[in-house]
Amino acid sequence: MIGAEGDGDRTLAEPEDENTAYGLAEFVAAEEMGRSRGFWWSPESDRLLVARTDDAAVARWWIPDPAHPEREPARVAYPAAGTPNAEVRLFLYGVDGQERTEVVWDRAGYPYLARVHWSDAGAPLLLVQARDQRSQVYLAVDTGTGATRTVHVDEDPVWLDLFDGVPVWAPDGRLVRIADEGGARVLAVGDRTLTGPQLQVRAVLDVSDGDVLVSASAGPEAAAAETGEVHVYRVDELGVERLSEGPGVHSAVRSGGVTVLASACVESSGTVVRVVRDGKQETVVTSYAEEPVLRARVAARRRGRAADSVRRPAPGGLHGGGRPASGADGPVRRAARPARRRRPQRPPHLAVVRRPGLRGGRGRRAGTPGRSPGWEKAVRDDFTLTLDDQIEALHALAADFPLDLGRVAIRGWSYGGYLAALAVLRRPDVFHAGIAGAPVTDWRLYDTHYTERYLGDPGAQPEVYAANSLVTDEGLSRPAGTHRPLMIIHGLADDNVVMAHTLRLSSALLAAGRPHEVLPLSGVTHMTPQEQVAENLLLLQVDFLRRSLGPR
Repeated sequence: MIGAEGDGDRTLAEPEDENTAYGLAEFVAAEEMGRSRGFWWSPESDRLLVARTDDAAVARWWIPDPAHPEREPARVAYPAAGTPNAEVRLFLYGVDGQERTEVVWDRAGYPYLARVHWSDAGAPLLLVQARDQRSQVYLAVDTGTGATRTVHVDEDPVWLDLFDGVPVWAPDGRLVRIADEGGARVLAVGDRTLTGPQLQVRAVLDVSDGDVLVSASAGPEAAAAETGEVHVYRVDELGVERLSEGPGVHSAVRSGGVTVLASACVESSGTVVRVVRDGKQETVVTSYAEEPVLRARVAARRRGRAADSVRRPAPGGLHGGGRPASGADGPVRRAARPARRRRPQRPPHLAVVRRPGLRGGRGRRAGTPGRSPGWEKAVRDDFTLTLDDQIEALHALAADFPLDLGRVAIRGWSYGGYLAALAVLRRPDVFHAGIAGAPVTDWRLYDTHYTERYLGDPGAQPEVYAANSLVTDEGLSRPAGTHRPLMIIHGLADDNVVMAHTLRLSSALLAAGRPHEVLPLSGVTHMTPQEQVAENLLLLQVDFLRRSLGPR
């Protein structure tokens, strides 16, 4: 704590040893649960809820920098699938540093502290989750004793998702949450559900005395024109009203009678921001985003399990030997933004088929994110379904667009990298080249909360992990004598998908006599934030595609 004038600083909680920390999110909370903090203020600002993490039981991994052999490797605590997580406890502290009360719940049965909410509408509210993510409990905290009482319990035979903005108390004390009901993600306030299957609620943006502001996408019966769109809705006891206008992805923040709407779509650069007061637009905030040199024409299509967008260069926008390519998004990512539907006027130099990944959010999901819970959960125990979706979309779109199915490449990063490598290894009849960036090749090396949600416990289901791996016999299976070019790119400093994934895949490919090339990036972590490195990396990938797919 420190005073507003910069004086009187004092420590409220001191870590007992190098394994403990106060006020910080543990690895899986920050990486997979969308919880990036570990402390929460009381409404009166006189007390704090503080998370204490202890990662003594978590396995230690070493990440070296081969470009600097004189440096010691970085030592990180990494909870790989099937191994121990950090222990998380929660304490109430007074700002004077004298009060410390532990918040008590069944941490053995519900070790994941997924959400914490503290407002003047009620007692502190916790959402705790079982390790298999098939049950979770909403708890109210007694701030005097630290005891908790159960407010609600959710259960699902596959897995339960976490959402932004919930759980939260309504001003009248009712619990606000997002629930799976009747094949849809609905808004629930107390014992009532206020939305139906026409919407798939994604997040709660604000709760007032009379209504709830949410972001949502249209349900599975929506028109194709709404494919990939996310809108802002006002929901109350009387019905649902859409506040955002036009195609695109929309979000909002609200305070009292003022709502600020932010809208983006592929047809324009930057984000359009509108300020609305009491239902009337007051102003539009000008965007100064630079217009891109290359303008793509985008058409959205709803095909099979997911929605797709086909990107073609505008006339005169791309010259030279472009190649048809199929690009895969990662399994946790949100749907591609939509655009007006346009028929191609001539065969394009380059067609990019972009498919939403498995999930979205933070977890990867099968099919278009936000369409329905069942749609997304079909991927349980079998990531290869996402490859089937890519193939289904490619063939369906070839009926509408002049795609050259004899020259198809697939490119992706992280889960998308896994999918790209999976494509050329298992379906070389469809995919003729692949670029795998930071791919997850052995799911036993990825973290607990993410991996176990989809594939379960590796100790209980080793056959599931083997079937979804790229470094086992199943992962390397292919038609006899068929090899496709594969470029693998990986940052040597990656502490999310560690370099061991690429090294194990390269070793397995070498042992199987499969040609491939590996591009290691010194000093680069999971993504490539350096502008010059990112630009040159894209140029190298274009060169690889030209070499791999050959001239027309």
